[in-house]
Amino acid sequence: MRVKRGSHPSKDIVGSDGNELGGKKIVLCITGSVAAYRAIDLARLLMRHGADVHAVMTESTASTLLHLEMMKWATGNDVVTKLTGNLEHVMLADYGMSDLIIVYPCTANTLGKMVAGIDDTPVTSVLSVALGSKIPIIIAPAMHEAMYENKFIRQNIDRLRGHITFVEPTMEEGKAKVAEPRQVLDAAVAILSGGRPLAGKRVLVTAGSTVEHIDPIRIVTNTSSGKMGIAIAHEAERMGADVTLVYGHGSEPADEKAVRVNTSEEMYRAVISELSSKKYDIAIMAAAVADFTPARKSEKKLDTRAGRMELSLVATRKIIDEVKKRSKGTFLVAFKADYDVPDSVLVEKAYKKLHESDADIVVANDLGRKGSEAGSDKNQVFIVDKKKRVVHLRLESKQAIARKLLELVAQSVNGKDGRK
Repeated sequence: MRVKRGSHPSKDIVGSDGNELGGKKIVLCITGSVAAYRAIDLARLLMRHGADVHAVMTESTASTLLHLEMMKWATGNDVVTKLTGNLEHVMLADYGMSDLIIVYPCTANTLGKMVAGIDDTPVTSVLSVALGSKIPIIIAPAMHEAMYENKFIRQNIDRLRGHITFVEPTMEEGKAKVAEPRQVLDAAVAILSGGRPLAGKRVLVTAGSTVEHIDPIRIVTNTSSGKMGIAIAHEAERMGADVTLVYGHGSEPADEKAVRVNTSEEMYRAVISELSSKKYDIAIMAAAVADFTPARKSEKKLDTRAGRMELSLVATRKIIDEVKKRSKGTFLVAFKADYDVPDSVLVEKAYKKLHESDADIVVANDLGRKGSEAGSDKNQVFIVDKKKRVVHLRLESKQAIARKLLELVAQSVNGKDGRK
């Protein structure tokens, strides 16, 4: 698509690399991060794929980090740096006024204001209106790593998940560096080209580890952080699904609606109860359920003075094997973790598990590989189906892996990939 002559010359690039965002109006909000200069590249990339981009900046950002004239050149549109009687925040973010809001980069300060409902800058006012009008929002955080790991900032992020899409930063040199423009483009295209492919679907997700008690204070467990399962639950909600999360133990906080469990038996009962009481279109069993539990649990704290204790373990019940027995029509996604094995072995074990559990697909990952260890923010997986077709998702954020996995699931459930 070429823009008609007579418009701003910078718009000559619109549609030059594709038209995935053709006809879409995108509001690009820029906050006070030193990464603000990267918004120029993002704006131009969005335009090259068809978008009409309108920039919004705070006055302080425009005066100290990125001049508004630079963004006017980049987008070909006037830049909003303050609110006037023209009600710029309403004109950009009220019902149906734009197709997408992107905050790139987004500071911890802006995140906190979003959660608290504070709208004291043009950016936060636009976001406040957009959250009410339900215009999709993408946020790409940028800050020092220590700030990103601040538990209160993480709580703000977790409160916003499910309502907006996060494009996770890259951890380098002690900083949570803003995502590459290409990653944000991919997220924008996913949202604006039918970004709710799971609308109307009911999805059951399990996440985290379970604990098995030796005595009242000692346990047998594993190193699962729950991050992958939580990412899947959040992305499924963003894609329009009605999600029930059964969550054991993990480092990620869960929504207050989650069904919380401790032991494998509690998770078994919770999953069976859900499958028995509701019709689920999809079940994604991402939890790392303990494979063994002590044969006997001591009701009192065991005395360690003897210097030795023999612990007898018995296998726990396989929750995954019960899903299709209880709900035959549910599309079942199983997970298979291994450690330091070749790709071929990982795929074979996944295929074996698929048949054992009557799953529709199995997601296999190797916890012994650099970057995708237990507890990390990234993952790489092999997705295996009943025809032994394999999709390899290379190392990237667990949110990105969750999104791509759910896109494949949606295609299968909606009958668009030839599996049905």
